[in-house]
This record gives sequence, C-alpha cells and structure tokens, in this order.
Amino acid sequence: MGKMSAPGSYQASAGPSSVPTAPPSYEETVGVHSYFPTPPAPVPGPTTGLVTGPDGKGMNPPAYYTQPVPVPNANAIAVQTVYVQQPVSFFDRPVQMCCPSCNKMIVTQLSYTAGALTWLSCGSLCLLGCIAGCCFIPFCVDALQDVDHYCPNCKALLGTYKRL
Repeated sequence: MGKMSAPGSYQASAGPSSVPTAPPSYEETVGVHSYFPTPPAPVPGPTTGLVTGPDGKGMNPPAYYTQPVPVPNANAIAVQTVYVQQPVSFFDRPVQMCCPSCNKMIVTQLSYTAGALTWLSCGSLCLLGCIAGCCFIPFCVDALQDVDHYCPNCKALLGTYKRL
C-alpha cells in the first residue's frame, strides 16, 4: 500500500484501483486565484488608446476621465423626526392646540361669519312675513353663524365650524 503524504497531494498505487489517500485541499478544488485572476481596477485620470478607424488606420480617441465610484457607508443611519398632530375638531368654542403655522401652543380666537344656517333662517323669517327688518335677526345671533378659528399669534385661519 502507499504511504501517507501531505494533504493535497495524490498518491496512486500501481494496481488497477487507483484511490487517493487524502482529499484535495480547498484551494486545489476551487482553484482560487488560478483560473479567474482579478483584472486591475481602472485608475482615475485621462485614458487614451489607439483605435482603428473605418479605413483601418490608427487614430487616437479624445481623452476622457474616469471617476472613482463612491462607496456607501454601511454604518450611516438617517434619522428623521416626524411630529404627527392629531386631527383637531373645531366647534363653537375656543380650542387649545399647537398652531401649524407658528408652531406655538395657543387657544384659538373665534370669528363669526354668516353661513348656510344664517341665510336659511333669514329666508324662513321672510316667508313667515317678517319683512320689516326682523328677518335680519339671524345675522346678529352667533348661535346661527359659522365659526372661524384663528391663531392669536400669527392670525392664520386654522379651521371652520359650519353649523349646517
């Protein structure tokens, strides 16, 4: 029989059954660096070469520059803070909230404007015979008008409560 040898080397006996005594090493099996050599990376800077033209004569192409590809940083973490404000329900009373325009905590100021309920009340009073000026009473009653909510700091319109 054959004698033991270093890993990766084969010893065959002279007989009909040729059996290796040790398996090949990983490098020998995969062929690391032997079959697929790594081509050199392009060097930044001008690159020129001789190119054959359509007539077979050599011509130099214009010089161009290659740029190295930036490597993304795997450890970089983008942090973005998002503030979510709950939807505010506006009614006929002042509301405490954070103004989206000036980002301050405020209590809204109210302003009353004529809305659909005001005009319907006025029209109804006219039909009932109150045409001597009494039909305009709904324009003086805040409970029949729409309510606009404003910021007291920046005067921005924040929302409207519609009666109808």
